[in-house]
Amino acid sequence: MAYEKMTQDGHHGPQVDAVSGVATTGHAWDGIKELNNPLPRWWLWTFYLTILWSIAYWVVYPSWPLVTSYTKGLFAWHSREAVEQDLAALKTSRGAMMDKLAKASLAEIESTPELLTFARALGKPAFGDNCAPCHGAGGGAHGYPNLNDDDWLWGGKLDDIALTVRHGIRAGDAEGRQGSMPAFGRDGMIPRPDVEAAADYVRSIAGLAVQPKADVARGAKVFAENCAACHGEAGKGNRDLGAPDLTDKIWLYGSDRAAIIEGIWNGRGGVMPAWANRLDDTTIKALTVYVHTLGGGEK
Repeated sequence: MAYEKMTQDGHHGPQVDAVSGVATTGHAWDGIKELNNPLPRWWLWTFYLTILWSIAYWVVYPSWPLVTSYTKGLFAWHSREAVEQDLAALKTSRGAMMDKLAKASLAEIESTPELLTFARALGKPAFGDNCAPCHGAGGGAHGYPNLNDDDWLWGGKLDDIALTVRHGIRAGDAEGRQGSMPAFGRDGMIPRPDVEAAADYVRSIAGLAVQPKADVARGAKVFAENCAACHGEAGKGNRDLGAPDLTDKIWLYGSDRAAIIEGIWNGRGGVMPAWANRLDDTTIKALTVYVHTLGGGEK
């Protein structure tokens, strides 16, 4: 549709909607014409003000890159310096308590109310920044231990937790936790029927229901020959190896038959980072105390 048409006096002019009396843009869809209404005055003035604001911002704040630097702005202020100043002020205000925390042992921190409160306050954000992506608020997830309960793969005492936090689990640190569960099925050590029988036996010692046709006796033999070396003859686990207690009701990867078969067939070996080279010693102390006091820490 043409934008203009001949008017009655022979001049070209915009099309005018007969109902509203407003000129149209010349566009039409399904017989509906687009009116050429002007923008509201308040909107235009707001738009002009934002342009003026942006120009003022360019003048007073750092904004334009140069060849080797950038425009400093009349205020010579930027957010990085502000953050650095705030962190320096925080460090100064915390200084005395940080020194006390650094010099105190883990046991002394927990036995001193003032230090314990400070350590937990310092440990909580450290946990949120570094540990929560896997452990959540402490309750864990599938494959990530619950730190609120009293079930610990490697021990729940202060020194146990500190070692795990500092050096990690299967993280390439020679001082870290190293044990892992072999892939008995995938690597051809145990045939599939024996893997399934062992899974049925594990469920039986945990007090879980087994299939009516399950060969528990066969599973017990497979377990004794392949699994007891780490989990113990009664399946109670071994903290020195990080082997879990198979008789309780706490399961890291699930207690259903399929999950247990999967673990025996492909093995298990989750990794926890070693934080010794990422966090300072005082923060690691605070983090250790925070985890220990979540609810499941051992004396």
